[in-house]
Amino acid sequence: MFNIPTVPTSQELLDKAFRKSVRARTGKSPGRTAEKAMILTASNILADNLRAVVRRFPNLDEIDPFYAETIDVVVGMDQLKMSLASVSWAATKIHQLSRAAIAKMPRAPDAKAVRKQTFGRAASIMREIRPDLDFLNDARNTINAFPALVDEPTILVAGYPNVGKSSFVAFVTSATPEIALYPFTTKGIIVGHIKYRDERYQIVDLPGLLDRPLLKRNPIELQAISALKHLGNVILFLVDPSGTSGYEVADQLNLLHELRSLVALPFIVAANKTDLGAAEPVDESFKISTKTGEGITQVLKASIDLANRGHRLSKTFEGNKAS
Repeated sequence: MFNIPTVPTSQELLDKAFRKSVRARTGKSPGRTAEKAMILTASNILADNLRAVVRRFPNLDEIDPFYAETIDVVVGMDQLKMSLASVSWAATKIHQLSRAAIAKMPRAPDAKAVRKQTFGRAASIMREIRPDLDFLNDARNTINAFPALVDEPTILVAGYPNVGKSSFVAFVTSATPEIALYPFTTKGIIVGHIKYRDERYQIVDLPGLLDRPLLKRNPIELQAISALKHLGNVILFLVDPSGTSGYEVADQLNLLHELRSLVALPFIVAANKTDLGAAEPVDESFKISTKTGEGITQVLKASIDLANRGHRLSKTFEGNKAS
């Protein structure tokens, strides 16, 4: 989805700028002309590279609400904006600094001293934004890892940790999520795709949620909440009535009730792990096993039908809104 280039460090930019400034004076007689060339070359390299860092990040005021909320949860939107603003400020400051030095040069008794002073002040500015450049590179790595989501009918698979969400997605799609027997194995959104009757569908494996207040949820859970609010056309909510997930059925159904009040999407409920035998019954649910495949076809078809219907409605709504 995002392809932000690596953000250079402060020292890398300084080394590049000063190295090229030395080359810029080659062939010029020692004196003001050579010193001016060094100042202009170094300042242009620093300012241009800093502006490029800012320009290559997405416009944070215009990106999709899901990505905006996800960035806020896993990176910190305020800190990201502040760091980008600091880098932009540094580019402007270095540009102004060099122009002031060039204007001062004709009257200066020692042009070399003016250039050294200018380089020292530029280096000081670059040291000041060193933490911002480091933060932006870490943010870049995180943002580039966000899943690529496309505009097609989408099924969101939700539920408590370890109820079989990743197993379901792996069973029906080409995605290969990590599957393990401990909570919060899914560290982010996992996206898979299937074809059904020559149509393509997107299935999103959400991080596990717990039945607790929003303010007590961790960043992984908040990412799932953001996806529920902004993505998808139907929610497939998996319940584990076997007891092997470590969570009571009542708690899982409380979460289902909460999500229904929070998200204006149709829900399908599926009780997983039927292969384990007797289990606490779950009303109005499909009975499935992601291990044996029992009931998977039926619940997938029902989910696809609702996803198709919801996708058509959302497209109609967007078209009416645009007109």
